[in-house]
Amino acid sequence: MLNPIYVPKGRAGEYGDYALNIYTGCPHRCWYCFAPSVLHKDREIFHADVRPRDGIVEAVEKQLASGGIKDKLIHLCFTCDPYPRGYDTTVTREIIKLIKASGNHVQLLTKGDGSRDIDLLDGKDWYGVTLTGDIFDQPTTEPCAESIVNRMRGLVLAKQAGVKTWISYEPVLNAKAVLRQLYDWKPMLDKAKIGKLNYHPSNTDWKRFGEEAEYICKKIGLDYYIKDSLRKEMDK
Repeated sequence: MLNPIYVPKGRAGEYGDYALNIYTGCPHRCWYCFAPSVLHKDREIFHADVRPRDGIVEAVEKQLASGGIKDKLIHLCFTCDPYPRGYDTTVTREIIKLIKASGNHVQLLTKGDGSRDIDLLDGKDWYGVTLTGDIFDQPTTEPCAESIVNRMRGLVLAKQAGVKTWISYEPVLNAKAVLRQLYDWKPMLDKAKIGKLNYHPSNTDWKRFGEEAEYICKKIGLDYYIKDSLRKEMDK
């Protein structure tokens, strides 16, 4: 494996300086998942074949040792989850240790439970969770992911440990619930990144939603970022 840490492009480039995908698949079975298409994998195989990529730890260690990446934010992960529910995530912990030891920083985004690794993080790292709508939507939209309650527990623990916290509201499946949550979770957040549902039809008025989300963030003093695809809808 050659240089698994890469510079993300397109929509992924809005998240961080670099990115790294640790696992071959994801068991969470989110109905909106784009990863099987991006990876040209059968969806069932992607959800069932979940294991660390061959040689991933050694490849990361070698790439970081070369010294070409310093003081950068490395996002974990795009085409998988750094904490696939029901699986051993020791490899994620090993990789976080390597990133930190090299003088770089970690940005986690999970629908699992990453609280086990918060002890490795500091104030230059980010711990994030994905929320798409109401807690009652999850059994059908993200049937095998960690419960939203447990995801938020990890975020609260990270905040208490002095780690920067964020929520990725993308894709938005329940616009009203997301707008409400901006108020509810503001005390526990350093930033919210807000996008839209892509690759699937939706009845949501994205222009109105984006304008309302931006208004709320400004009103309550929450740092935020509107993803490009949503911003384009707002600018129409």
